[in-house]
Amino acid sequence: MGLVRYLRRKSPWLLHFDTGGCNGCSFEVVATLTPRYDIERFGMLTRGTPRHADILVVTGPITRQCLPRLIRIYEQMPEPKMVIAVGSCPITNGVFDSCYNVVGPLDKHIPVDAYVPGCPPRPEAIIHGLLATLKRWK
Repeated sequence: MGLVRYLRRKSPWLLHFDTGGCNGCSFEVVATLTPRYDIERFGMLTRGTPRHADILVVTGPITRQCLPRLIRIYEQMPEPKMVIAVGSCPITNGVFDSCYNVVGPLDKHIPVDAYVPGCPPRPEAIIHGLLATLKRWK
């Protein structure tokens, strides 16, 4: 089991879940995949299924409509799993704080391992949050 944990730490797979909002944070998450920032140099790849993902990257405010889907995706991820809240919307609801359909920050519903503040955060900050998450994995 130690070898599997070591290999997963060296090559984590990401699942990006966008709950809506302005999509500014989603653009920045996609920008980390471009050759300019290139998170693949750290062995990180994006996957489209939660069953293969190690790290869940959440952007946007947590709404009533997306909350059950988000919890189901989190439960489908294999252990050990990490969650990163990217942007001010999943951290504090951001500009959507007083909206009728926003049900609160992300850490109220699932455990969050790293926060990347900003509206939207820079790709360097997202990479820093991902690397900090990997250090916690040890």
